[in-house]
Amino acid sequence: MVTELYERIQEGLEEKQKEISEFLETAPETEKEICLGHDENCVEKHLHVIETSLEKIEDKTLGVCVVCHGYVDPQLLEMDYTAAVCLDHYSDAERRRLESELELSQVVQRALLPQRVPEIRGIELAAFSRPSEIIGGDYFDFFQFRDGTHGLVIADVSGHGVSAGMLMSSLQMAIRTMAPLTDSPAEVLERINHFYIHNIHFTTFVTVFLACFDPATLTLSYVNAGHNPPAVRRKSDSSITWLKPTAPAIGLAEEFHPQMESISFAEGDSLLLYTDGVTEVMNISNEEFGQERLAELVHQYADRPAPDLLQAVRHALSTFGGNQPLVDDVTMVALKVSG
Repeated sequence: MVTELYERIQEGLEEKQKEISEFLETAPETEKEICLGHDENCVEKHLHVIETSLEKIEDKTLGVCVVCHGYVDPQLLEMDYTAAVCLDHYSDAERRRLESELELSQVVQRALLPQRVPEIRGIELAAFSRPSEIIGGDYFDFFQFRDGTHGLVIADVSGHGVSAGMLMSSLQMAIRTMAPLTDSPAEVLERINHFYIHNIHFTTFVTVFLACFDPATLTLSYVNAGHNPPAVRRKSDSSITWLKPTAPAIGLAEEFHPQMESISFAEGDSLLLYTDGVTEVMNISNEEFGQERLAELVHQYADRPAPDLLQAVRHALSTFGGNQPLVDDVTMVALKVSG
């Protein structure tokens, strides 16, 4: 076992342990409920795995094969620090699956594809993103699933700056790589969490709202992995429904089994996706902008085009915050059924 690899793994695990522990200690209960999907035990299991792995690094047993007692391949250990079986002992099926994961590992490092808003008949789409620093930790994207339904995603990495932006770049490429191979947002996020949970380069967590929209049935099927609840506004009764989390954030849960939910739309209905940089803007009195103010704007601009809603929210945030610099990234995606 190369000493440098042990050091890199230890450094990554300690950073991840610190990041998650600080989140559990300092985050407001409402934020923890959103990110953890009402199951704090899921992250405790993950912290236990991290602690056990750090102990194995100390006694030089991390990566020791349980079959031959030699050390597993370094590339395999970097991808999954819990790996405990040499490649030689893998079955053909297991080896093919691993090769697929290694190929994905290379794919997600490539350059980002340009973002674009698709044209969908009868649907208005608009998006806005502004980082608080030069490189942001928010991202949104549009793509297609295997069955032709339209995919949309919004995500927010814990943290800011270059490392957050690089992580988001890899997440975007991973989703764009996997989505055309499946019809299920849940399957995509389950694979991504599996890919990242034991990866030494992934030291934080990401909230993700991933959905597929079928314009023929006006149905949105989604997984909310610890992300801020998007707002659905009904034209028929002017009600607002919040699409609450159906799974923990990516990178928090040792056992990750995302639940799919579906919601149907009608003409005049609208959907607003956003990151916490929207609702957590503070004014001079240390009050947050919050969901209620956001809901008021969704109501107020319900009959206006989708871009008008985003423009109104941007103006309201600037006014509310007293034109102060952003302390978090701000990203929004609006969808409206225009008929």
